[in-house]
Amino acid sequence: MYTRETLRMTILTASLAVGMTGCSSERDFGGDAAFLAQHRETIVLADPAGKAKIAVVPAFQGRVMTSTARGDTGTSFGFIKDSLVASSQTTPKINPYGGEDRFWIGPEGGQFSIFFPPGATTQTIDNWQTPAFIDTLPFTVTSKSATSVSFNNRFQFSNASGFAFDVDISRTITLADPAAMLAKAGLKAGDVDAVSYESLNTLKNMGKDWKPETGLLSIWILGMFKPSPSTAVIIPTSADPSATKAALNDTYFGAVPADRLKIVARPGGAAVLFKGDGLQRCKIGLKPGVTLPVIGSYDPARGVLTIVEFTFNHADAPYVNSMWEPAQKSPYAGDVTNSYNDGPSAPGAAPFGPFYELETSSPALALKSGASGSHTSRTTHIQGDPAKLDKICTSILGIPLAQAESAFK
Repeated sequence: MYTRETLRMTILTASLAVGMTGCSSERDFGGDAAFLAQHRETIVLADPAGKAKIAVVPAFQGRVMTSTARGDTGTSFGFIKDSLVASSQTTPKINPYGGEDRFWIGPEGGQFSIFFPPGATTQTIDNWQTPAFIDTLPFTVTSKSATSVSFNNRFQFSNASGFAFDVDISRTITLADPAAMLAKAGLKAGDVDAVSYESLNTLKNMGKDWKPETGLLSIWILGMFKPSPSTAVIIPTSADPSATKAALNDTYFGAVPADRLKIVARPGGAAVLFKGDGLQRCKIGLKPGVTLPVIGSYDPARGVLTIVEFTFNHADAPYVNSMWEPAQKSPYAGDVTNSYNDGPSAPGAAPFGPFYELETSSPALALKSGASGSHTSRTTHIQGDPAKLDKICTSILGIPLAQAESAFK
């Protein structure tokens, strides 16, 4: 998610058009992997058949930049900011290189923020800064195989209240088998084309004990994907529409317009539908009381169903609050899942992408010295016969594919 009111970044008109329409001039996975490798070390993991592939860049904190379910000539699912990847320069505030599974740490806002300097009495774009260790500094490869790669690094930093952290970060990316998910929909391998991968992310406290009164951290995984005019983010919940609405935060950039956000009933709960077209900057978040351990999206332009599963066993646990308020009343009443839709930050400004995001977070980690906390996120992209995609969407996300496809037409 991005709150960058005064930033201006150049974007090619052609790139913007491609991002909006999903037209055939987009690079395929092979083209994206070659482009990345031209500018940064790129590790490609592949299944034995060479169909399911992901491209991982150590220099960008070991993030999964993109993936495909159909080999080198298949659709490349991740958003990549070409101009920034190709540049030898960095930009102020943040470097949104792209990537569909990237490692961040929360909270972004509040008295325990790691994005604002100690002692800051205001939290605005003027004094906001993405920490270098989750923006521009590389992670070190510690092991690698055909289907898995692991990373590590250690950093020291302080939060806005001045508490000093000493953190060891480890991250492992592994190609996963989508068979269990497909089985829930009565399908098997070969019925659809799918790529599935998992990131296991761990923080180890190498310094003083982390306490609520001095600030806790969370593991925050964000995925940036290409938008289309009718892309719908789908967030199923365990509560009815009324309770879901009460647990939904749509005030990050002001209330989300009604034509971009819907809450619909589904068997056993509700589903939040959010427009992912990359045309208007807005964001939503969901509190833990109604959260289920899965979110997703459907992009009719590219015919891709995306599902993100994550570790969530803490409905009563505290979650860090990332609202930009220097003295939050409730610093541990934050969101578990978020979705951000990119767009111009002001009239005449260029978007950062455009892209939309699916985000998940761990609980706030109260780690004693030497202790560790982890968060796992599994991303699966599926392409194939719409009737089979419908079975998956209905069984995993709780609504028919047609409902997602028509939500924002």
